[in-house]
Amino acid sequence: MSLAAYCVICCRRMGTSSPPPKSNTYWKDINPFSTVDVEDHECASWLLLRRSQSDDPAARWQAVQEMSEAHHWHDYQYRTVAQACDPRTLIGLARSRQSDLRFFLPPPPLPSLKEDSSIEEELRCLLASLPQTDLDECIRYFTSLALSESSQSLAAQKGGLWCFGGNGLPYAESFGEVPSATVEMFCLEALVRHSEIPTHCDKIEAFGGLQLLQRLYRLHKDSPSVQRNILRVVGNMALNERLHPTIVRSGWVSLLAEAVKSPHVMAASHAARTLANLDRDTVREKYQDGVYVLHPQCRTSQPIKADVLFVHGLMGAAFKTWRQQDSSEVLSDKVSEDESSRYMTCWPKSWLAEDCPALRIISVEYDTSLSDWRARCPMERKSIAFRSKELLRKLRAAGVGDRPMIWVSHSMGGLLVKKMLLEASQKPETSPVVDNTRGIIFYSVPHHGSHLAEYSVNVRYLLFPSLEVKELSKDSPALKVLQDDFLRFAKDKNFQVLNFVETLPTSIGSMIQLQVVPAESADLGIGELIPVDVNHLNICKPQKKDAFLYQRTLQFIRESLAQDLEN
Repeated sequence: MSLAAYCVICCRRMGTSSPPPKSNTYWKDINPFSTVDVEDHECASWLLLRRSQSDDPAARWQAVQEMSEAHHWHDYQYRTVAQACDPRTLIGLARSRQSDLRFFLPPPPLPSLKEDSSIEEELRCLLASLPQTDLDECIRYFTSLALSESSQSLAAQKGGLWCFGGNGLPYAESFGEVPSATVEMFCLEALVRHSEIPTHCDKIEAFGGLQLLQRLYRLHKDSPSVQRNILRVVGNMALNERLHPTIVRSGWVSLLAEAVKSPHVMAASHAARTLANLDRDTVREKYQDGVYVLHPQCRTSQPIKADVLFVHGLMGAAFKTWRQQDSSEVLSDKVSEDESSRYMTCWPKSWLAEDCPALRIISVEYDTSLSDWRARCPMERKSIAFRSKELLRKLRAAGVGDRPMIWVSHSMGGLLVKKMLLEASQKPETSPVVDNTRGIIFYSVPHHGSHLAEYSVNVRYLLFPSLEVKELSKDSPALKVLQDDFLRFAKDKNFQVLNFVETLPTSIGSMIQLQVVPAESADLGIGELIPVDVNHLNICKPQKKDAFLYQRTLQFIRESLAQDLEN
């Protein structure tokens, strides 16, 4: 039998007999395996499509991989596959690095806004429809701000809340400008928090929130911060598998497939998290808000043999902390994620992934503040103990502890790592985190405290130091207990440890220069202690790939995981 005849028979078995699809087909119109006439040169695409719906997971994976490598097809062939593939195949293509964007149909037309309504009003209606009882203080805080009558009253309320007397006090300006965030941004902050509650995700979907967020996403294509918060909400909703069909039908996969190819690390990482949560065919882990995979962000045939986890410190972030170098030597909480877009490289994603492709590289994020005045949520005062339990729960959901692992921490992040490991040792369900820890890197971690809190009376950012800053003080009883307990624990477990410490001062605000973590505080008591001629901010930001700071870090990771990477 000729190949052409075989293909015709295959296509007939799949029910193929009607004309090719029109170019204006949307996701809501999809009927899997819609029928088309097939010519000889089209057989390969249809056979791949058939294999992509096999009952054999390995066959499905291979078919999607081969589809993603097809770059010679005609436009209508991509559209045909886009129409006929099932959601599982679509998500697999979106998570494949080389996939052509022509595989993805445009999202369906969005419903019209209600008469005399605006996106801002629709967002507030959505928030008002969500349960308002039994919420934590920060959800109530952001929701109440978003539901204020106007942007002007919102600014006045926020100013009064932060300055104990509104905008009339002459000294209010010294604590920073009244926030200029729009109601939309506060609505998104509130929605991010609400979307962490599964039952609230159901209500967001029922209200039409996926379409409303998509309208806002398109409208703010030039605003990375708005788009990131939107993707955080969708990523949280994707944790609930019952919502996957609605997310796919609403056209979000097409937008995510484009975003994950972005050259901007934050945009790509937020999209990659959402797609991983949607991909139940090849991913068993779930990535909660604040847990981001830097590598691999797409499906890969490379076996992953170990994990490396990056935990930032005070005023840090999942991406900003680990960039190649800082744009400013001033430690203040005016530095935003958007400002960090000027930096050239996120070295764990670019350098470490290239040097050690068999690693899964994760970076975590949590809110911190130097001062209660400038906290994103003034009611949120979380201790190191509270944050460690919260992060440990999220990391276990992401499968952390199932493989050998290395921790990489900066500043207060190292204290969190120590507390997490102590906590993990107390419960059987988290003990694999301890058992699989091979080593820890501490970048200027104040094991014995920092002088930072002692300057609170002189620096405007620290007039009312946050709980995090108070816990870093040298006379903190909790810090001493943590150090003593962890030192005994680490010696017993024989963890490999590498300590770095800054030697140059860091500018605190505009008035004080301070060595945030002196050498005596950065000395854990075990492991090598290496001084580096940089300040506190740049101790975790090597200037280039051949710099000592990166090369010594790489050497430690390779040596600590040598046996695991060879197996």
